[in-house]
Amino acid sequence: MATAVHRAPRLPGTTRLVPFLAQLLAWGGAAAVVALWWANTEAVVGPAGWLTNAGRVTGLLAGYACAVLLALMARVPLLDRNVGTDRLARWHAMGGRYAVSLVVAHAALTVCGYALTTHRNVVSQTTDLVLDYPDMVKCLIGCVLLVVTGVVSVRAARRRMRYETWHYLHFLTYLAIFLAFGHQLANGAEFVAAPAARAAWYALYLGVAGLLLWYRFLLPVRRSLRHRLRVAGVLREGPGVVSVYLTGHRLPELRAEPGQFLRWRFLAPGLWWTASPYSLSAPPRGDQLRITVKAVGRHSAALARLRPGTRVWVEGPYGGLTAARRTTGKSLLLAGGVGITPLRTLFETLPGQVTLLYRARRPEDLALRAELDAVAARRGAAVHYSVGGPDGHPVPLTPEGLSRLVPDLAEHDVFLCGPPGMTDAAVRALRGAGVARRRIHHESFAF
Repeated sequence: MATAVHRAPRLPGTTRLVPFLAQLLAWGGAAAVVALWWANTEAVVGPAGWLTNAGRVTGLLAGYACAVLLALMARVPLLDRNVGTDRLARWHAMGGRYAVSLVVAHAALTVCGYALTTHRNVVSQTTDLVLDYPDMVKCLIGCVLLVVTGVVSVRAARRRMRYETWHYLHFLTYLAIFLAFGHQLANGAEFVAAPAARAAWYALYLGVAGLLLWYRFLLPVRRSLRHRLRVAGVLREGPGVVSVYLTGHRLPELRAEPGQFLRWRFLAPGLWWTASPYSLSAPPRGDQLRITVKAVGRHSAALARLRPGTRVWVEGPYGGLTAARRTTGKSLLLAGGVGITPLRTLFETLPGQVTLLYRARRPEDLALRAELDAVAARRGAAVHYSVGGPDGHPVPLTPEGLSRLVPDLAEHDVFLCGPPGMTDAAVRALRGAGVARRRIHHESFAF
């Protein structure tokens, strides 16, 4: 049997320093953009001047925000491992709202400022701007695409579409920003006669484009060709739950850590066109990996029918739900449903005192239970099963319920993974029990 590969954990302080520095860099760049406008503005006179200059500022900030948005989702390992994939996604979603708002404000303020200056109506002024200024037709198309992407990213709209549809529509962001880029340099007063500013803007966008090209496209292709992953077998773990065993070449080079996930593209009919995120459900062992998946849709249900030998393309590893998040020597792992998969690997590998609480609706829904019991016995850890139903013994997600289970709960790090409703309730209960927010660690695959 191949032996497990456990890497030395990264320094916990890194997971706090990198998010701080990333935010500092992002806000520092925004301040530099405003300073660029200030340096190129002698005076602002009258309502038309105020409107036009407000349009200039919002335009510069919108252009900068779009570059930051793309950088956040470039899957740069330094950010992904230390900030966390879901946290980056939240930053991206929040930044997207700012970017779309700034784009709309830029267009409205600029048109109104020009119309007030030329004493023309808004419709006529808009037509002249679009048709007479360089690159404005492309910019208009880009702005419409960006707004459309923003609308379909609203939570109410996302719930009505499949993940794959939303994912591919989101690629319109790349096209939108590409179409809008030219008008910034052709019409922006800060760039027309300022070679240094133009060079800095090109460097910003080309740098982000390089990160996207390498980490989102070229590196996954390189890794898939190098590691040659294939399905070794599929094992039923419970109702609608299967484990997929994979084998390949030089897999330790992936540097996958317990708690992380990868995006898997199975080259089988009906599956090849989408890459879905699934966590490792066992620590990497030599040239073997394993994921455990619950059938919640057509794609995940189809994995039960995978044949040995099926080729797999892989992206990752991603995520920061790892041992590097620890701040103490005691850990509580709180899993719900198939959220046990990343916590199963941490249960085996986390150093120190570890307690696992696994919640499920029915006893038969407790996937990997035999493995969990074996790990608990081997390392002397505590495992508790919270099951609903008339014969179950549910542990309430309340401050009192969790404190009875773990009396010194406030001294623990808590790793969470489960459905969003359970996760939200658990965070509230943990905070009520005195667990510091910095000690509550969770990631979500919700889109």
